[in-house]
Amino acid sequence: MLIEFSVTNFRSFRETQTISMVASTASELRENNTFVLPEPSNQRLLRSAVIYGPNASGKSNLIKAINFMQHFLWTSFKDSQEGESINVEPFRLDVNSPDQPCEFEVMFIQEGVRYQYGFSVTKTRVTSEWLIAYPGGRAQRWFERTYDQKNEEETWYFGSKFKGNKNVLQEATRSNALFFSTAVQLNNEQLKPVYKWFQEKLRVINARNINDNYSKKLCISEDEREKIVNFLNSADISITGVDVKMEKVERDNYVSGVPQNLLPFIDEILKSKEGKEYPKIRLLHSIAGTSEKVALNFRDESDGTKRLFALAGPWLDVLKNAHVIFVDELNASMHPLMTGFLVSLIHNPRINKNNAQLIFSTHDTTLLDNEIFRRDQIWFMEKDKDNATKLYPLTDFTPRKGEALEKGYLKGRYGAIPFIGELHY
Repeated sequence: MLIEFSVTNFRSFRETQTISMVASTASELRENNTFVLPEPSNQRLLRSAVIYGPNASGKSNLIKAINFMQHFLWTSFKDSQEGESINVEPFRLDVNSPDQPCEFEVMFIQEGVRYQYGFSVTKTRVTSEWLIAYPGGRAQRWFERTYDQKNEEETWYFGSKFKGNKNVLQEATRSNALFFSTAVQLNNEQLKPVYKWFQEKLRVINARNINDNYSKKLCISEDEREKIVNFLNSADISITGVDVKMEKVERDNYVSGVPQNLLPFIDEILKSKEGKEYPKIRLLHSIAGTSEKVALNFRDESDGTKRLFALAGPWLDVLKNAHVIFVDELNASMHPLMTGFLVSLIHNPRINKNNAQLIFSTHDTTLLDNEIFRRDQIWFMEKDKDNATKLYPLTDFTPRKGEALEKGYLKGRYGAIPFIGELHY
């Protein structure tokens, strides 16, 4: 369960920007759109948050920030060597930021314990890292490392509650790797539940570029296939079934008519796939006035249908396993009602029994006035005069209950809209 995520000096973010999933005391849509953490916290969190803003305001960069944090935690120990650069992108539109560390911090609940983990990095090294745990609601600082750039010295602190061979783990941690990542790879049991949140609970999706492999794989199972069909029909796609045929990847099926100079690229792609079987999917549709069905090749389906099919598997997985999912451009190629349908599944406590959470960006303003969101679930992004991204909630404007939010937003009442100028020839 996500409580909040913060990012500083990364891509279009210069100052620290934070998105919080802590619910306000407002009573609107409380039963569906929020849930209560177990004791001793009893804190109420939001099931979803939506982010609006003009193109190039930084919405995608927030998704990239959490994705960088997750990926760096996974790979910093095993996928790099001492001295290799870190692929991080600081804010570049002022003279100081490019030389300053990029910082990321997340606060979340895992297995009933609240954790606060963060780190800062430059392109050459990790400059700070910390982990605070709150078992029983009481803070325990497990570890902290800080690098003094002026004196080129690194300071370490280990709390009394941290378990494991501290000296061995510290010595094994390279300057361009995370201590957290190193300790988990060296089998520190205490940190594994925290690592599992990043590995098993956190999901990041670009809806515009999502592929359908996971949904296709689920369709191999008859039970899972039925769930996919029910999902699509709930969204009024109106199919009667899914036809699945396993096909072996054969090189000849891919190289016919391909120019000779491109064959090495095709062969490289097929190297790990040739000879293996993959599911080929066709959606079944009823023929009007008959009991017959026709199977349409997947490429003949609409972009919206293909997009919803691609999202069906991940969405069912999110709901089942209580993932925290960040989605960029959720409404891509879909009708506004389809986007609302996906969000409604997250807000339905009967379906979302395990309290999955959704954070997504969109340009679909029709969602604002359909009683889908509480006022504290709506966020905006815009660039300031220095082209740095600012992230802020609708509640900063203390909107009244029932206010026409879509109209107010499009009129510029809350900012975060493009300013269209006149084109001069």
